[in-house]
Amino acid sequence: MRVTKAVLSAVLLIVAAGSGAATADPALDRPSALPPIAAPLALFTLTTIPDGWQARTDLRPQLEIFADGRAVSSPDAVAAERRPETPPKRIDGHIPPDVLNAALAETEALATVDLGVPTATDQSSRIIDFMPQAPSEDVHLVVYSPDTTAGLGAEQQAARKRFADLYRKLLDAFAQDN
Repeated sequence: MRVTKAVLSAVLLIVAAGSGAATADPALDRPSALPPIAAPLALFTLTTIPDGWQARTDLRPQLEIFADGRAVSSPDAVAAERRPETPPKRIDGHIPPDVLNAALAETEALATVDLGVPTATDQSSRIIDFMPQAPSEDVHLVVYSPDTTAGLGAEQQAARKRFADLYRKLLDAFAQDN
């Protein structure tokens, strides 16, 4: 659990650093090229930290889903060819209510299982953050090295498959608004 909190803290620092901050140096006091994280906060965010992005500060969610089903997709958020100073595309859309309701139930269920930490942890990560109005109900699911099974038991592998299925289901359910 401490590793999870440490990684989430690191992600938040990366996001905060990438969004710009006011400083006393006028040369540094210019707006960031990246758009701010959507406000109010999304109910769900799906974020991938690709292998090799440790030095980049432009990490953004691939998908943000709001409580009313509105969603914003950033399909190139983790594209290696996207330059750090180029903001990711933001495509407005929605997630169908049945998919959103199923995602709520599955996220809460996944919060009770062991997703495991494989022996190779220096690779990519995937994160599903569920952040309802009450912060005490937040769920932060992190899968380290999602393509690795070394050192994981059968139950952990099954839990990671459920996570991957949920992640993929939400990405695939996104429907762009016209």
